[in-house]
Amino acid sequence: MVDPPTDDARPRSLPMPRSCPLRPPDQYAELRAGAPLTKITLPSGRTAWLITRYEHVRQFLANRNVTSNRLHPNFPFYLPLSRKLREDVNASLASLDPPEHTVLSRMVIPEFTHKRTQELRPRVQKIVDDHITIMLNGDRPADLVEAFCRPVTSQVICEFLGVPYDDRELFHSVSKVMASRNSSSNERWEWGAKLRSYLSDFVATKAKEAEEPGAAPGDHLVGRLIAKNQEKRVLQQEDIAALCLSLLSAGHETTANVISLGTVLLLENPEQLAKIRADPTRTPGAVEEILRHTSITDPSGQRVALADIEVGDMVIKKGDGVVVSTAAANWDDSVFPQPEKLDFDRDARHQLAFGHGIHRCIAQNLARVELEIVFNTLFARVPGLRLAAPVEELSFKDGALLYGIHTLPVTW
Repeated sequence: MVDPPTDDARPRSLPMPRSCPLRPPDQYAELRAGAPLTKITLPSGRTAWLITRYEHVRQFLANRNVTSNRLHPNFPFYLPLSRKLREDVNASLASLDPPEHTVLSRMVIPEFTHKRTQELRPRVQKIVDDHITIMLNGDRPADLVEAFCRPVTSQVICEFLGVPYDDRELFHSVSKVMASRNSSSNERWEWGAKLRSYLSDFVATKAKEAEEPGAAPGDHLVGRLIAKNQEKRVLQQEDIAALCLSLLSAGHETTANVISLGTVLLLENPEQLAKIRADPTRTPGAVEEILRHTSITDPSGQRVALADIEVGDMVIKKGDGVVVSTAAANWDDSVFPQPEKLDFDRDARHQLAFGHGIHRCIAQNLARVELEIVFNTLFARVPGLRLAAPVEELSFKDGALLYGIHTLPVTW
């Protein structure tokens, strides 16, 4: 084993430019081939090691000798964050290490099982159908993002959590600020504080209602966690509010972005779209390939090494910050031949769009259900759907932490 090279006077910087909006940066392929572990500079000004090969990304994310603690002095923040914001962010499940992570995840994971999310299919189908109907009754061309992608994902996550969908503008505003690379640390903290206050009050109200004789906490995530906590007394109300904060912030943007990008990919690859139109049972596999191809979260894993860790034939030193790129890993041609090709005959179930290891996205099953229903229903009910502008004229989210499309004009 050898140490990573340290004599690079000008480390590469993230984000790296894209030559094509529907492909990750070309530099990722160069790095996978020649420098799969390389020094990079983040927009925060911090330096870290970047991992780009699929095999190395999986191994590193599964390693227990790392920390996700945002308060670690060497944590590789992508953007500058104040101490107060770091403390707030550190309360989320994604920032916790075992044993705290283990305690909280055991309470939460049963809410996101395959069985539980499959039970939600009828309601998700109704939400999708309702918003397609509204779009069809509106003007053409329509902005698919505002008319369909965002409303569907927003309503699904709101109902799943139990928070009022009528308050979605607050949730969307917070998600937009948090996802933008241009937001200042103060803006992030201020908007995050608004949502934290809202959710803390909401959870406190639901907990108080549940204490009343004969009261039922509610058939939603917050209600069920309150009921569980009445029995085990494991969580504080702040823990439940912090979980809702992370799910709301992520749930509004991530799945909506996959829907918009996935729609463009399907319209640009009609031979692949024809496969799921002819046989909708193939859509779950198609969803995995769309997730692999889009990989909207990049970078998607930041850690600090708590011990020397081998990555290929090199060693990351204890205390070093590390960033992994699941977008680069999902386009590793040693695992996914011809990665630029959208191929529904490919087995992409082992894609890393949801991460890997103990911090793999807990809401992945819910996202899969949404995406499957969306793509099957949208193209069945709107068979003539087409882009109302060329791909090269679309406004992509180059300045956001979650890649996607700002507006997607479509007609039919």
